[in-house]
Amino acid sequence: MPRANPPTQPLIASCRPRTTTATTLRCRQQRLLSARALHTTPGLCKRQKTQEHVPTSFQDLDVLGSAPVPSTSVDVCMDDGFGLNSGITITDGDGALLVDGEAFAWRPWEAMDGRMRLLNDKGQFDVPAEAFDVFDMLWPRPDLLIVGTGKSIAPLSPELKRHISSLGMRLEVLDTRNAASQFNLLATERGVTDVAAVLIPIGWREGIGASE
Repeated sequence: MPRANPPTQPLIASCRPRTTTATTLRCRQQRLLSARALHTTPGLCKRQKTQEHVPTSFQDLDVLGSAPVPSTSVDVCMDDGFGLNSGITITDGDGALLVDGEAFAWRPWEAMDGRMRLLNDKGQFDVPAEAFDVFDMLWPRPDLLIVGTGKSIAPLSPELKRHISSLGMRLEVLDTRNAASQFNLLATERGVTDVAAVLIPIGWREGIGASE
């Protein structure tokens, strides 16, 4: 009679595996990712610190702060002339012609037989082409000519506009104070060879001239 085999005990799977399986690793990774997802949004205090406004320094925006000031820049407009950065003073009622880093006394009324008039019957700034002869001899010429017409702005006559345009220069017409300020800015930014100016004293009066 054959011998009976001993009863086989059933195997019970352990709830705590003794070895780490791929399934276990995946479960752990999922738990870590879920925990991290709960902390991805910064708290209110952190957001406020990140969004704090940093004051703007206007000194940082002044790109011309370190640029040298041209010696022909106008420091002061006087009734009878101008004071330049170089220390040169143009007085006695003379205008100023600033070109290529040089400053000259400018008397455009002398091209009108000495009559102390700069405006025509229409109130336009109108002087003969001879008053701009210096630009005929200059090469290369400035790209821009700034005209300061005195205490108040006056339009240029069509004939004078055409003559200056024929010299290859663009025009900007302003009262003398604003013309001097614009020349200072552009000459510093672009250089004295690109920008020129002719300025009439702010004390100029038709038929009389400029005086203190």
